[in-house]
Amino acid sequence: MRANIHPQYHTDAKVVCACGNTFTTGSTKPEMHVEICSNCHPFYTGKQNLLDTAGTIEKFKTRASKARKKVAQPKSKA
Repeated sequence: MRANIHPQYHTDAKVVCACGNTFTTGSTKPEMHVEICSNCHPFYTGKQNLLDTAGTIEKFKTRASKARKKVAQPKSKA
């Protein structure tokens, strides 16, 4: 077997959530940043928080309205 092929395992890896919660866990990375943790996830909190990341819903609505307008215009035969 080859030696030194496995990554270093950190038993005290720091995890930082977007809500501000921090905790430690074991990982091959020394620090991780996550968007949702058990402190702010709707399943665990009982509250539903809708996160709109960078206007995803608005982008979809504009694309859908453009598609509807394009379908409504009749094609001219050339």
